[in-house]
Amino acid sequence: MQSKLVFEEAGERTFVLVLAAGEEAFAAISDFAARESLSAASLTAIGAFERATLGWFDLANRTYKPIHIESQCEGLSLLGDIALGDDGKPSLHMHAVMGLSDGTTRGGHFLKGIVRPTLEVTINETPARLRRRQRPELGLALIDLS
Repeated sequence: MQSKLVFEEAGERTFVLVLAAGEEAFAAISDFAARESLSAASLTAIGAFERATLGWFDLANRTYKPIHIESQCEGLSLLGDIALGDDGKPSLHMHAVMGLSDGTTRGGHFLKGIVRPTLEVTINETPARLRRRQRPELGLALIDLS
């Protein structure tokens, strides 16, 4: 992965990441967030994957039902945020819409994806701190603004 700080002013930073073929996107972005100590950021990304796994959250069972895409797909829209988790480390949350070769799409919570040939990510950090807290009644960690 290559990264570059492209803007910094008054506690705000913007980074551009370019992931290479073979990298697992969720892990690479999470590792970058930890290295940069990101605590409140939004992100967008476009690119492609040789395979990816999305998830649909089953509220009744408090778990993600995996949606496996086992072929080349385009990341048409990947959106997310980064906040501090209960463990005090950056916690990445992303959703994605993937385009398939026949023009259909799959969408859901982005769980993982093997990049091919590239993924371009823009991360916009704010000077605030956000906290993502586990909500046992839902089985999810959500941003808590209190």
